Amino acid sequence: MGVVSSLGLAAYYKKLDIEMLNDSLLGTVRITAMIVLVLIGAFFLNFSMGILGIPNVVASFITSLDVTPVELILYLVVLYLILGCFLDALAMMITTIPVLFPVVTAVGIDPIWFGVFVVIMSELALLTPPVGMNLYIVQGVRNPGSITDVMVGVLPFFIGILSLVILIALFPSIVTWLPAAM
Repeated sequence: MGVVSSLGLAAYYKKLDIEMLNDSLLGTVRITAMIVLVLIGAFFLNFSMGILGIPNVVASFITSLDVTPVELILYLVVLYLILGCFLDALAMMITTIPVLFPVVTAVGIDPIWFGVFVVIMSELALLTPPVGMNLYIVQGVRNPGSITDVMVGVLPFFIGILSLVILIALFPSIVTWLPAAM
């Protein structure tokens, strides 16, 4: 739908030509290649960690610390905010879920709740100033100006999503109600 709409708009504004289509295709190939390389690296990392037994060792270590679910959630919030400075959402999920899933289930956190939490935190992490990836994407497509303007502009969204994380942490039934009703 997006591609067809974009082509329609480009044709309407008389910008549709072979050069524009070629540039779009090359840009798409570059972005796809970068994403595939990140995914290959993440899958290789997960495979290596699985062979070495790292997820089980980490799960055993954290459960031996007698961490409460609330403490673990706070640690995970900090972890994802830091990871957002370096990785995109899919890479964060691929690299952290195999390690963290045994830990959160051992502590007693619902797996469905954890899945929703990871998705929300992955997106929140991409807004983390000063090096959140989405900040630079927005800066790249907007009019010339300072990245500081983007950082200030994203703060209400950051606070809103962080409030959502606090809300689902305080009331986990918000997340699990619909799946439980099915």
